[in-house]
Amino acid sequence: MLATNHEYGALDRTWRFLSLKQGFKYINQPISVPVKSKESFLEEFWAGVNQNTRVIFISHITSPTALIFPVKEVCERARQAGILTVIDGAHVPGQIALNLEDLDADFYSGNLHKWLCAPKGAGFLYVRPDKMSLIEPLVVSWGYESEQAGPSRLVDYVEWQGTRDISAFLAVPEAIEFQRIYQWDVVREECHQLILSTVSRIAALSGLPPLSPLTWDWIGQMASAPLPTTTDVASVHQQLYDQFRIEMPVLDWNGHKLARCSFQAYNSQQDADALIEALQQLLF
Repeated sequence: MLATNHEYGALDRTWRFLSLKQGFKYINQPISVPVKSKESFLEEFWAGVNQNTRVIFISHITSPTALIFPVKEVCERARQAGILTVIDGAHVPGQIALNLEDLDADFYSGNLHKWLCAPKGAGFLYVRPDKMSLIEPLVVSWGYESEQAGPSRLVDYVEWQGTRDISAFLAVPEAIEFQRIYQWDVVREECHQLILSTVSRIAALSGLPPLSPLTWDWIGQMASAPLPTTTDVASVHQQLYDQFRIEMPVLDWNGHKLARCSFQAYNSQQDADALIEALQQLLF
């Protein structure tokens, strides 16, 4: 299984756990930053593919570096090579456009409690129809040997999990409707412009370049801005909250110190200004 070195830590741990159980290798291909183009990304990532590669696992939007990866191109190339694709779309729904049929991944999962603003616990799993037979239920319940089988064995297997509270799932259509009514395309664009200007301001303070071109191809409503290598990330994170009441991840990722900024509808230019002022006092 080939992934990048930008993946979410909990999933890195999951795949390493399974690799020890099942006897496969989980490999994190380094993707250097700043990224320059889709072509350079694909060349760098595909250098990790060899004759033993059976599965590609990759984030659509990464957690530590907040980059939008060109997963459609990865899926196209993987399908040509007969390699399965598993896509982590945790930060995608509600932040950027998502067309699962166009993307054509074999497996895709996304959270709906983040940018779509649905209740915590809401999410989805998409499985390409010809790959549904590969899915087994984590919780074996009535759908495993369904007495009233539905049109999809996958749904039978995973939908009914005993006494699980499904109210978060049932609220998802209202969350979608809420964003439609309040013209969320406009909201996303405003947040996108605010994140670009904020990252540019942090770069001007630090003298360090952004992790990617400042475009929709790479950045949505969140971005990670490099900080000086001397940054004590734990201390800065705590001081941002204690002194300025700003909650923001400050990360040490592969030797890079990063501030991961996120802007949603409730944020404003004043919030961005407060962050810049706080970072000036703490770091510069």
